[in-house]
Amino acid sequence: MTAPVIKTVGVPTEVKAAEHRVALTPDGVRELDARGIQVFIQAGAGVGASIMDEDYIAAGATIVPTAADAWAQEMVVKVKEPKAEEFQYLREDLTLFTYLHLAAYPAVAEALLAAKTTSVAYETVQLTDGSLPLLAPMSEVAGRLAPQMGAHFLERHKGGRGVLMGGVPGVSPAKVVVLGAGNVGWSSAVIAAGMEAEVTVLDKNLERLRYVDQIHKGRISTLASNQGSIERTVMEADLVIGAVLVAGGRAPIVVSEDLVRQMKQRAVIVDVAVDQGGCIATTRETTHDEPVFELHGVVHYAVGNMPGAVPHTSTYALTNATLPFQLQVALSGAVGAARLNPALAHGLNTVNGVYTNEIVAAALDATSVSPFEA
Repeated sequence: MTAPVIKTVGVPTEVKAAEHRVALTPDGVRELDARGIQVFIQAGAGVGASIMDEDYIAAGATIVPTAADAWAQEMVVKVKEPKAEEFQYLREDLTLFTYLHLAAYPAVAEALLAAKTTSVAYETVQLTDGSLPLLAPMSEVAGRLAPQMGAHFLERHKGGRGVLMGGVPGVSPAKVVVLGAGNVGWSSAVIAAGMEAEVTVLDKNLERLRYVDQIHKGRISTLASNQGSIERTVMEADLVIGAVLVAGGRAPIVVSEDLVRQMKQRAVIVDVAVDQGGCIATTRETTHDEPVFELHGVVHYAVGNMPGAVPHTSTYALTNATLPFQLQVALSGAVGAARLNPALAHGLNTVNGVYTNEIVAAALDATSVSPFEA
């Protein structure tokens, strides 16, 4: 067996508010350990996802007491972007593999460049067919959560209109509008329809709408997305779910502030795209501790790490997808793995103090170079 390029991997505890996911499971530890890669887990890192330190030890990991110990390894795998208090751990000989969303978090981008850290972003790892394999599982979780959160905040005592998603005999169900028919939008629509709401999905991609219609004919309405159709449906909606994505870039604004003003009073917006800047003009990021705010009489839910609300499910869904790529990076190094796997070349966001993803750089008004040149 060829010796791995990266011989140690650290897993720190997530520090983002109410973020309880962890980037590696005991099964992941076993896979890395079998290839001669030592894994160092910060004490308690998995507790929020119902994974105990003893489970990691049994799989071959070493438990370390502090974040600094976990960050001291050659590669660090995380779930969310580093927070300001973690910038001190960034350095030139570090490979960081996590969700970064640099278009929405320019301070993180600047810190990575200043430290010359090699960073790989889950959300920009892209297959030749354009799909995003490491974003998909969390998109599915967030999409399935969105109607659940929307239904909760539609309750009158939570600030909403007091509308039951499925209605009752003789009373109309809630009108749910889903903007975008990708993984988030489709998952949202399926759950909202399962709650017996009246669901309409909008997207520019007619083939995607045909797919939704074929699978859910009669249960979910589909509309071609344009300014007129968005305005008509959003003004009538009880719940609007924003699910518009541009891989690596800032989400486009599809609902203006003026349109929000024209929505029903106490209607609810769930902007799942908030970690890419949001697709609703009035969105600002919230937390699980304070998930909503009201503006123009409309309740806004815009938690930037929605899957963190269900960390056990989310951790396993995420790590099922990320582990094969983590192994490739550890075995060949980030740039070496990118040469072998073009999907990881898209995933490289920064190398040696420069941007190496064109879409990310453009979103930050900067230029990029090939990761191999960098």
